[in-house]
Amino acid sequence: MAYVAVTGGTEAIEASLELLKYYRTEGRGDVEIATLRDNLKLLIDRVMGEAGFYAPDYAAIALKQCEGSIEEAVFLLRAYRSTLPRNYYAQPLVSAHMRLIRRISAAFKDIPGGQMLGPTYDYTHRLIDFEGAAEDPAARWSWRGAYLADAGEAEPPLCPTRVTELLQAEGLVKDEHSGGEKPFDVTQNMLTFPASRSARLQTLARADTGFETGLAYSSLRGYGAVHPTVGELRCGYLEVNLPYPLDPTQTICLGEVLVTEVESLVPERQETSAETDQLALGVGYGAVFGRNENKAIAMSILDRSLDTPGDSPTQDEEFVLMHGDSLEMNGFISHLKLPHYITFQSKLDRVRATRGEEKK
Repeated sequence: MAYVAVTGGTEAIEASLELLKYYRTEGRGDVEIATLRDNLKLLIDRVMGEAGFYAPDYAAIALKQCEGSIEEAVFLLRAYRSTLPRNYYAQPLVSAHMRLIRRISAAFKDIPGGQMLGPTYDYTHRLIDFEGAAEDPAARWSWRGAYLADAGEAEPPLCPTRVTELLQAEGLVKDEHSGGEKPFDVTQNMLTFPASRSARLQTLARADTGFETGLAYSSLRGYGAVHPTVGELRCGYLEVNLPYPLDPTQTICLGEVLVTEVESLVPERQETSAETDQLALGVGYGAVFGRNENKAIAMSILDRSLDTPGDSPTQDEEFVLMHGDSLEMNGFISHLKLPHYITFQSKLDRVRATRGEEKK
């Protein structure tokens, strides 16, 4: 459906595209791709996560092309991803082997391996630094060199025991998802309900960050049954390995991806044959590309909510999974700008008919 009735037809559309380019190139200086990639990391991470495509350079190109619109950038990145052949399948990433840059627990003060604050805005003053408007690149690089010199050599990466593993050893965690099911690929198969957990987690991982965070917030405010404690939040790098084509027993490391992983804990009633009810800890899981902690936490809340029977929106699988996709939601809203002449005339006729009946 298009604006076929617009005066000028193709010429008008081409003029619109020229005007769009004029607005996009209004500034005198050009925004370099490396500048976007290296200085707007959290924005790049969000676009990659919602696109389901780990490609920082391409995410930066997409953001530049669409003037910073996250929805358009996700659309461009997914569209490009769909043109790429899938020649190999990587081995499952083992998050226990993560090269950590940040690791915290809100459930315990002391955890094996210790709390690791890492890079976070949690402790900043949230005041605008106006000196950043005239930041000197030479001074910035000088500061980075001094910082690395003071930091010294990095220690060997930690692989501390998970908090949930400690609780599982005590028999306090519900073991509902032991694994073993074949992963469901939502990029090549239509999502059906009830959805498998792998399909659910894939869909939540690619969902719009704002939508997902808002839904999780509604659950915390009482429009749901889940108000968890973050058992563990990890952020770090995971190796991506492929089986070696000439010897499947060997692997090839292609590189690393930065991910954020969260396990949330919720006390729940556990079915038991005993006369008295027992409580156990249900686990909600979230994992996303890059540093996007709020989305990973929100994902873990929704994952747990969908395992909890109830009538709230966050417990409705179809509602949560079908309305959080960035492309779907923005595409459907955007389509309202396209012609609806016939349908509106029908509505208008009905309105006029009711007015005529009132006069009679």
